[in-house]
Amino acid sequence: MFASNNILNKTLLAASIIFATSLHAAEQVDLMITDATVLTMNSEKAIHENGTVVIKGNKIIAVGDAKLAQQYQANIVMDVDGDIVMPGLINTHTHASMTVFRSLADDVPGRLHRYIFPLEKKLVSRDMVRIGANLGNLEMVKGGVTTYSDMYYFEDEVAKTVDKIGMRAILGETVIKFPVADAQNAQEGIQYALKFIEEYKDHPRITPAFAPHAPYTNTTEVLQQITKLAKEHNVPVLIHLAESDRENEKIAARADGKSPVEYMDSIGSLDERLVAAHMINVSESDIELVKKAGTGVAHNMSANIKSAKGVSPALKMYDEDIRIGLGTDGPMSGNTLSTIDEFNQVAKVHKLVNQDRGAMPPVKVIDMATMGAARALHMEDKIGSLEVGKLADVIVIDTKAPNMVPMYNPYSVLVYSANSGNVRHSIVAGKVIMQDRNMLTVNEKNIIEEAIEFTKKVRQTVIENGEKVI
Repeated sequence: MFASNNILNKTLLAASIIFATSLHAAEQVDLMITDATVLTMNSEKAIHENGTVVIKGNKIIAVGDAKLAQQYQANIVMDVDGDIVMPGLINTHTHASMTVFRSLADDVPGRLHRYIFPLEKKLVSRDMVRIGANLGNLEMVKGGVTTYSDMYYFEDEVAKTVDKIGMRAILGETVIKFPVADAQNAQEGIQYALKFIEEYKDHPRITPAFAPHAPYTNTTEVLQQITKLAKEHNVPVLIHLAESDRENEKIAARADGKSPVEYMDSIGSLDERLVAAHMINVSESDIELVKKAGTGVAHNMSANIKSAKGVSPALKMYDEDIRIGLGTDGPMSGNTLSTIDEFNQVAKVHKLVNQDRGAMPPVKVIDMATMGAARALHMEDKIGSLEVGKLADVIVIDTKAPNMVPMYNPYSVLVYSANSGNVRHSIVAGKVIMQDRNMLTVNEKNIIEEAIEFTKKVRQTVIENGEKVI
């Protein structure tokens, strides 16, 4: 009897030691997402059913199945009940501050030069940029965008709003040859950009950049100067390229019949730092030049078809391994800022223009919104997939909403059924900035109210200009 008790006691002691050791061995982490349909968007497009994502600090330290959760103790555990967990969406091209002009002159021909530029001349200010950026950031976070690439004026004001809400962004200070709100000419724009770059060069979530508006709105000398400065300061260059017939004509006249892409290559400005928005009017040889240069491409389907400028050969570029990702363009062009609202059109329009129902399958669309977009921005080593060592930019998509049930194929339901309202949680650099659609870093009500108040000034200006568009 004594021997039996002794054996029992030793067994219990051993079990206690094993249990204590296992508790001690469990690594302490900050956030763990469990019971998830994890779309990693890695090179194998691995999916983990009942999966787990583990975050420590601002990075992902583990991704796998349910057993993985037993190895960690987390300060916060998000059990998402089978919902889709995926990399945060990346908007490769927009003008966020223009939200305050949304729905103005939507169908006016030649709108950029006839309407938008004159409107901006009257209304763009630091205050307008801040108000519009706050609204744009809010819309993007609630639509699952965790990183975006922006071109506008007073980008230092945009940076302040990005910093506060907790997003990640590449922010390009516009350089253009005619007088604008923050510069009288291109050289002043360059100086503004240099000051902005110096201020934000070491920010963990904000990458400052040059943003020459387009080849035809800048001189050859200015474009070459920006290319040189971007290399010296190790920053990106954002530009509109091959977007319109007007651009084609002006560049052909300037450069002996060359296309805009050929022209940029000939002057040494088509390189790996460049992110080219639109790329609608491009030839086979243009695509080859872009691939050779390592230039990123922002595909903005909604804006392009709404303006009737054409459909970019984005599928061809994707299939030829061009660095291409999805963008929305500005809220006066595509009107919405979340790339989740692009998915449906990107898939369907490319099927139509290619006359092939199998063209642009959902997995390619989601890839272009995540890793493709990260590659376009030359950030694929940091974001775009859920992999160990990547920055923890993660979103959770509700799969129990009526429009998402049933979910046989997560890629299909995201592309053909989902909308921005299906995003439940948004996480950037390991920090939850939206939970159950509630903003945690900014006051949503105040942002919307301030934007509505600013529209009074916009309405007054439009009426004074004699425009009958609202």
